[in-house]
Amino acid sequence: MMPSTAYLAGPDVFLPDAVAHAARKVEICRQVGLRGLPPLNEDVEPTDKAMELWRTIYRKDVAMMERCDIIIANLTPFGGASADAGTLIEVGWFLGKGKPIFGYSNSCENFEARMRRQLGENLASLVIEGFDLPDNLMIVGAVDSGGYPIFMPRDGKARGIDALDVFEACATAAAQAVAGRTSRGTFDAHRGD
Repeated sequence: MMPSTAYLAGPDVFLPDAVAHAARKVEICRQVGLRGLPPLNEDVEPTDKAMELWRTIYRKDVAMMERCDIIIANLTPFGGASADAGTLIEVGWFLGKGKPIFGYSNSCENFEARMRRQLGENLASLVIEGFDLPDNLMIVGAVDSGGYPIFMPRDGKARGIDALDVFEACATAAAQAVAGRTSRGTFDAHRGD
């Protein structure tokens, strides 16, 4: 049987060593029985027209998502209190398609604490979700809709966006969940049954 294909979403694509980093994630996926597919753009031809380039990347990434069975999303806060905006669009795409969503964050701090720090004293009167969740409730709900938590560091110590131990735990759980459900013939991608 062919291994399930996992779309490896996240801000990792912006790392200076993105290709090498993605190769490490792909190898971890292979070791746990998944086929990892990172949305790198090293094969996109450079163009003088920036508008053409971003559209090419967008279309390529959507086509790649179409070929994938699940998403494993790096939801580590990026550029603010929450996960990378592009990654969240990809998570929403998988949710809309009823495909399983797996997510992890290398941050241990809850969303409310990060938002309060980002907003500062001037906006302290704003009501912020106080649910002790790793991110905005809609993000957590999307991942949870399939019955999976957002994986976080077990030791309570934050890591950079490029750390791979929490990714490995998430990928292992994803592989086990997908293998268990497909072998029983009861795989319902949206509900996670």
